[in-house]
Amino acid sequence: MKLLSFVIPCYRSQYTISDVVSEIIRKCSERKDFDYEIICVNDGSPDNVWNVIRDYAKDDNRVIGINLNRNFSQSNAQMAGLGYANGDIIVCLDDDGQCPIDRLWDLIAPIERDEGDMTFAKYPQKKQSLFKNFGSRINQYTTHFLLDLPKDVETSNFWAINRLLCSQIVQYTNPFPFITGIVCNATKRIINVPMEERERVSGTTGYTFKKLLHLWMNGFTNFSVVPLRVASFLGVICSMIGFIAGLISVIRKIVSPDILTGYTSIIATVLFVGGIIMLLLGMIGEYVGRIFICINKTPQYVIREVINGNHDKEI
Repeated sequence: MKLLSFVIPCYRSQYTISDVVSEIIRKCSERKDFDYEIICVNDGSPDNVWNVIRDYAKDDNRVIGINLNRNFSQSNAQMAGLGYANGDIIVCLDDDGQCPIDRLWDLIAPIERDEGDMTFAKYPQKKQSLFKNFGSRINQYTTHFLLDLPKDVETSNFWAINRLLCSQIVQYTNPFPFITGIVCNATKRIINVPMEERERVSGTTGYTFKKLLHLWMNGFTNFSVVPLRVASFLGVICSMIGFIAGLISVIRKIVSPDILTGYTSIIATVLFVGGIIMLLLGMIGEYVGRIFICINKTPQYVIREVINGNHDKEI
């Protein structure tokens, strides 16, 4: 019998997580060739969601509760859950009821047939706020440009991976995980499965502009040197522009000695070049800062309590 693992990062979901877990249990009862485990990770949520998870876990030993010491971000919570996942296939989904669990067997079918290592649900229309849609679109463009994600693949909040890929992902221990980036370094066997996203059951998204920016920066700086190559390219372009502009100024002065040298053009050039230099220094500083944090071995997450895991513990 195969084992199916579900990883659910939880944040402000005390009123929705029970419905999500219950639907997973009902769906898994349809197939007798799969056993399952449900790993709920409380990502430092300020509401009562950990008590809900703990009650579920005490009643059902197939529900594993992981309580993080503080809010580390969704990607870090997913990494914590993947570290406890024992399944042959691992499914990651949100805690708000938007992921179409009723299409679970369609999502994992390509992995069962060994057609791919990872599958993403592909939504024709994402039912989320305009702000989050905009952030998702920017993230898609960045991922395709920087990480060489296959052009016909779109990422989403509902995905599945096989055991081999999960074992590769959990080896990443740096404090800024970006799972799509880790996956792109490990495989190109990624498949989209079309399905409809559901409406949010209740509440609002936990993604703020700050969190979206943090996620984007993880993908931008952790898994690609393309930004540094772009910086070098911009440096070459600016140097060429400066050389050509200087050459034109000299020729014009020789041809027409009466032309006065203007301060406006000089200031404009200085501001332009200075702005480019500051931008590139900031980019390099971001890389150096992350290297420094990684060298200091900042933890990816800190677990306070685990229920029904491989080793129940409470610190």
